Amino acid sequence: MKAKLLSTLLIVLVSAGLTLPLVRADTLVKEDFLQESFSKTVDFMDYAKGYATLNGLEPPSANQHAYLYMNYINTSGLQLFYAGLDNITNEGPTAFRIPMQSFIMHYKTENRTRDVLLASTFLMLLAFNETSTSTFQNSPDIHDTLWASFSMGFDLTALNATLPSLNSKTETIPLTHSDDKLQWTWGIKYTNLTALWWRTWIDPGNPHFEGSWPVAITVYDELTFTYTLTIDPTAHTATLTENHIIGRMRDLLFGAIPFLWIHYNSTGTYWLGQKISNDTVYDFINNNQIKMSIVNFQTSILADRETYSTTTIGENVTNIETPVKDTSINTYADDGEKISSADFNSKKTYKLFNYTEDQTEQNYTVNEATARTAKAAGFARNAILFAYQIGLMKFLPLVVAHMYPGLYARAGATITNMSRANYFYITGYGNYSGYRVEHDPTITLYITTQATGNANNPPNSGTIITIVLVAALVIAGAAVILHRRKPKIAAETIPPPPPS
Repeated sequence: MKAKLLSTLLIVLVSAGLTLPLVRADTLVKEDFLQESFSKTVDFMDYAKGYATLNGLEPPSANQHAYLYMNYINTSGLQLFYAGLDNITNEGPTAFRIPMQSFIMHYKTENRTRDVLLASTFLMLLAFNETSTSTFQNSPDIHDTLWASFSMGFDLTALNATLPSLNSKTETIPLTHSDDKLQWTWGIKYTNLTALWWRTWIDPGNPHFEGSWPVAITVYDELTFTYTLTIDPTAHTATLTENHIIGRMRDLLFGAIPFLWIHYNSTGTYWLGQKISNDTVYDFINNNQIKMSIVNFQTSILADRETYSTTTIGENVTNIETPVKDTSINTYADDGEKISSADFNSKKTYKLFNYTEDQTEQNYTVNEATARTAKAAGFARNAILFAYQIGLMKFLPLVVAHMYPGLYARAGATITNMSRANYFYITGYGNYSGYRVEHDPTITLYITTQATGNANNPPNSGTIITIVLVAALVIAGAAVILHRRKPKIAAETIPPPPPS
């Protein structure tokens, strides 16, 4: 019965989705990765279709499209590839805005002995309610009530007459640089996003989620990411910073009876189009003590070694839960060579904008964020929850064939395999109430790079450079909701790259 109701819901949502004109897509070719930089919007499924044709594989259908905003910077021995999803279609005219962000970086280790790929993926927004048996305060753990929140650009007008007609949009912020090419900026902004909340459990012994019917549907104003890469030749540093905004929650539909939702917005509570209470969406979130967090995983790849990560006192963090707000996580090759260091002590606070008190959202309070690692199995064995997200991400290692072919095979088996993560980390926001959050925690990587030149034409001399990555607050992709079957080329491993 629940499955039938879910199918009915999805039919309504898809019919109420966004029918968009075809995005003008650029062509991605291997020669692009020899450039100092490029910025393109690419239909990555077309790229995958070409790859499948060259390698005798079954291609995606002609009606499957995934438009990715790609930026690539290739300088000073560092290659940084960024992909932000604009919209996705799946064998139909309806397109969905899914705010998915991914980074792949190639660099040399500090003593210049090894090439490293580092991949960062931001999985999802995870709402939680703490219980009397909670292990970690202001952070979701296996004893809490958890809801996985996946976002897409649905128009929910068909569900309730009091809902506004949505028009989800994506605005790309162009890649630009200073005259001396020591600073690069770009970004992406999503507006009017709809998220479905699913009850989920992250106990490593029994990870699962209740996918038969969403607990709630929420609407957010915006989700914006802006990135700045700054290179300092004197200090031998490069800093990648991200400023992000998750807009306030504007609408929340809650209820176990399909299509008889209780609807909360900033003016009150509604049922069947009639106002029944003055309690707002912010009252609902606050009264039910619902808090918010983000879940991320990070992977490092070497050609001939495995990697592991520890706290500064030597605790292995791959399969343990430990607070890391006031410390760092160091990643090493299995022979002890240091690869990177993630510093969670550098940005411990976030801004919260109380819309109820200030509808201009100019004033804010400063609150303390939490950060900790999580047991990988609680998420990796729950991978069906991310099936379509991973199905798309499995194609991203194709770019490694052009960035650094020597690590291509390992990338295909590792980057999107959550069980191969060095660690999962969760950033928690204990004071939330559905208001806008701004946060920019930092992660520091220690690498060797070149003083001048690019990664494919480096000079002879090398210097030490520090890359500072800023973790995003991301509502991760949710194409898993559209269909439960696997994508047509969602192989567990990626075959050898196409011939040159």
